[in-house]
Amino acid sequence: MRTSDIVSRHRVEVTGVPSGRPLLFVHGFGTDGSAWQRVAAKFSTSFRVVTFDNAGIGKDAEFPQSSYLNLHAYASDVAAIAQALDLTDVVLVGHSAGAMMGLLAAVNEPQRFSALVLVGASPRYLDGEGYRGGFAKEDLDRIYSAVMTDYGQWADRFAPAMMRNAGRPDLALDFAEALKSIPPDRALTVLCSIFQSDHRSELSKVRCPTLVIQARNDMAVPFEVACYLRDHIAGAQLALIDAEGHLPHVSAPDQVIGAIRNFLV
Repeated sequence: MRTSDIVSRHRVEVTGVPSGRPLLFVHGFGTDGSAWQRVAAKFSTSFRVVTFDNAGIGKDAEFPQSSYLNLHAYASDVAAIAQALDLTDVVLVGHSAGAMMGLLAAVNEPQRFSALVLVGASPRYLDGEGYRGGFAKEDLDRIYSAVMTDYGQWADRFAPAMMRNAGRPDLALDFAEALKSIPPDRALTVLCSIFQSDHRSELSKVRCPTLVIQARNDMAVPFEVACYLRDHIAGAQLALIDAEGHLPHVSAPDQVIGAIRNFLV
């Protein structure tokens, strides 16, 4: 695929200092590149800031579902964007599934990525022997069933559970609307690719400095998972920030910004 095609397909936006160290942001399920707006803006005076939309974002976006049945395809897109922009020495900041997409890209192309920031990340969501991912198989089956039965109703329940911050209902309402902008069949494909993933074996392959950012009361990612990432990625740091829910870069951007800055000093 030509560079111009990749940039157009993923609606890549490049701001900040053209000669600065690249800071590449990868969003998670239910959001797009604009979710990083408040965080990214704070780094634009000293970094070359790159945001983009993952495959399938937007009702009219091209999305060959059979090609995106796991996170490896998304990771290939991340690497392709970095290659198209000729990025090296990249600090990759990813949220949730986007964090694991970025981690896989960094494992596959270590020459391009020099640091990882993983926000609300999980290598495996399903509980297993000796591992607490946060979801039993029955939990995931209920999610899939609810998505297929009434996607809009599911989104209205899922959004506040993920966002928390009950005193700021606008955050959950905005997230619910973003979720509902995704066609239900596409959303189900993406959710399956996320919830059925297991990338624990990839953690030991990470060779760059890594920061794990974890908020309190994250329904999708228990604190134990953040500790698991810290313990299985060589030299990783864990920052427990003063924020609620699974989307702290949206609900508490200043805390995320501070954690990233401390890491990059």
